[in-house]
Amino acid sequence: MKNISKSKKYALAFLTMFSFMGSLMAQDGEAGITAASEAISGYFDSVSTLILAIGAIVGLIGAIRVYVAWNSGDRDVNRMIMGWFGACIFLVVVGLVLQAFFSI
Repeated sequence: MKNISKSKKYALAFLTMFSFMGSLMAQDGEAGITAASEAISGYFDSVSTLILAIGAIVGLIGAIRVYVAWNSGDRDVNRMIMGWFGACIFLVVVGLVLQAFFSI
């Protein structure tokens, strides 16, 4: 080991320590996923209600914007209607998908 430079010795020592620490820090991933799923299912109903309330507010704002555009004679009213309607549908579908994903 005399002809190995000092920087190579440090790199070798670092890699050896890093490889041992990786095996020491490995933990059960299934337990973490189960804990996260239980934590999410605990407050899912309140978050779902909050998402629906936000969707209602977004829907009202969208309806007002579409009404103003319609009265001003804007030609892209149909595109605006589809955009705002799609955003509201997206919020509802996200709640359903999350509910099915976490089996709540």
